[in-house]
Amino acid sequence: MHRFGWLFVVTVSLLAGMAVASDLAKERRWAAQIVDALLDGEALYLNDGRADFLAIETESNDGELHKAAIVMHGTGVHPDWPTVVQPLRVRLIEHGWHTLSIQMPVLGNDAAHEDYAAIYDWVPGRINAAVAHLRAKGAQRIVLLAHSQGSTMSAYYLAESQPMLDGFIAIGMSQGNANPAMDNLRHLPRIALPMLDLYGSEDLPEVIASAADRKARAGAANRDYEQQRIEGADHFFDGEEDALLDAVNAWLDQRY
Repeated sequence: MHRFGWLFVVTVSLLAGMAVASDLAKERRWAAQIVDALLDGEALYLNDGRADFLAIETESNDGELHKAAIVMHGTGVHPDWPTVVQPLRVRLIEHGWHTLSIQMPVLGNDAAHEDYAAIYDWVPGRINAAVAHLRAKGAQRIVLLAHSQGSTMSAYYLAESQPMLDGFIAIGMSQGNANPAMDNLRHLPRIALPMLDLYGSEDLPEVIASAADRKARAGAANRDYEQQRIEGADHFFDGEEDALLDAVNAWLDQRY
């Protein structure tokens, strides 16, 4: 083979073997905007074994760290996103929860939802780093609260590992897709934690359409799975933040 032919084959092989990475430049841009404008909580950086990433820590009003919630956002945004994420991380502190909202791996603005499967291997490192941080500070109970694609990332993490966690609230979870990393119907029967599957009556079509299947799959395997629909709420709970917090707090209060 001509030497340029060999060069082409080697180059293609190397590119094919390269792992897709989170868009760290985009993460840094998000972080710069958030840190400058942050009103509630403290910005800090954790390390997932590959890179530093932003987290926002907010102490409970009682100053205790007996119970903590790791809050995770949806596709391509950040840990202080104004819908779902920011209300949860700030208002749960009124009910005795210490919150840690973390930057999940992201892709560029032109990436499709399904493209994110390529960076799901970044998810465990981020959640593990958050858990380790909270445990080191003395947290006794830790739950995951995740919105939209963040809930699929969390389900992927929980299905593939046996973490010492105490609960999982998925908000606006869909079925996912055929990619095994993003297939929630595959993940849900493998999650043994107490779980709340929360969505709105005006949620995205794929969230509403898969609700019965999610309940059937998860409920058959997990006696501590519960599904709840909030009437009038859309995917981002615009104007329904109080209903969102009431549902989350009611479920948490029953268990912790």
